[in-house]
Amino acid sequence: MNSRLAQIVKAYDIRGIVPDQLDESVAHNLGAAFARYLEAEQIVTAYDMRESSPALAAAFAAGATEQGADVVAAGLGSTDLLYYAAGTLGIPGAMFTASHNPAKYNGIKLCRAGAAPVGQDSGLADIRDLAAAGLAPIEGRHGTITQRNLLADYSAYLKDLVPGIREIRRLTVAVDAGNGMGGLTAPEVLGDLPVDVVGMYFELDGSFPNHEANPIDPENLRDLQAKVRETGADIGLAFDGDADRCFVVDERGELVSPSVLTALIAARELAKEPGATIIHNLITSHAVPEIVRELGGKPVRTRVGHSFIKAEMAQTGAVFGGEHSGHFYFRDFWRADSGMLAALHVLAALGGQDRPLSDLLEVYQRYADSGEVNSTVADAPAATAAVREAFGSREGVTTDELDGLTVELGDGSWFNLRPSNTEPLLRLNLEALSEPLMEEKRDEVLALIRV
Repeated sequence: MNSRLAQIVKAYDIRGIVPDQLDESVAHNLGAAFARYLEAEQIVTAYDMRESSPALAAAFAAGATEQGADVVAAGLGSTDLLYYAAGTLGIPGAMFTASHNPAKYNGIKLCRAGAAPVGQDSGLADIRDLAAAGLAPIEGRHGTITQRNLLADYSAYLKDLVPGIREIRRLTVAVDAGNGMGGLTAPEVLGDLPVDVVGMYFELDGSFPNHEANPIDPENLRDLQAKVRETGADIGLAFDGDADRCFVVDERGELVSPSVLTALIAARELAKEPGATIIHNLITSHAVPEIVRELGGKPVRTRVGHSFIKAEMAQTGAVFGGEHSGHFYFRDFWRADSGMLAALHVLAALGGQDRPLSDLLEVYQRYADSGEVNSTVADAPAATAAVREAFGSREGVTTDELDGLTVELGDGSWFNLRPSNTEPLLRLNLEALSEPLMEEKRDEVLALIRV
């Protein structure tokens, strides 16, 4: 048990191969530990479409009830539905999902009441240790399990957060759920709006028979891009497995950068609350802080990762935060991320005027970007040091190490180089004023890394 827990308890969640690393006995012990650690009177659970998810959720609930906690079992749901439940009910929650991972994986995302995250530094390590020790049931305090369907309430809550969404012009919207939880939530959320949904892979199937539910990989967007072009859809939406991330394709079938979506949604949130703070991570396009300042807002730059975004949002009272990975965080959604809420904002912006999406978004696209370019390296610190030495002494160049190495080149170009936490990779993100300049600078950096 101890070795398996050490393998599967990550920095922000629990993730492992079923049943080798994560099985019902492990889930049971984690449920007991979660309830005991938080001294919880109630816990809410939800699970995704993976074959192992219902049994893992049931085992977790059994462990929690043995510690005296009552369990609200929300059944099938997206991760942001679980956050909604933890937020609106004011109780801790557990979501059973491995998000975009392949079919052999499953996992658990834990949160406190109000959807506050639970990570290594905020309780997850202690929960792991309690689970490893094993907890005896508490005598005379056995909790109950109550089934509760929250899908309709979740849907209504999201739409109430998005001004104008019910009054948009009629749109044709292609949606690729990737056989993930968007296949459950998208029909419910979009069903009473003036949109014609072209559904793709809505059947819940954790074996992912069509493609992995990981839209950050361009290969997994090809079906959606083709469908948008084939049907003449106004927009395409792609969700990951647990539907907490959303990627957007315009009417031409072209991928919209998550940085552009961050700028668009930031503008909408600033229209609701002028002067508000907007969070962006350090690999987001420089267009984001520029636009936020132009609109009278206050941009705040953070490290990559949801724990940093959420902590900074709590500290600053920010209304919105965006990441280049397709995660979008909303203060009015308990500072949690919701792919569906981000999608509704984009639909409201598009349907509130007459131009196509590509025209609407032109104002938010100011730079050419490389996307994330990964390089396998034997020694990431040494490679990073070589890049720092090559660029750091140049006139007009500035560097910082908030998260990896960020280099401002002084000509409107910049790049960030970060090591992967799990693989021998360096991740390069670079931006410049033009496509040729971006390619030139990208290749210069890569030549230093790939020696």
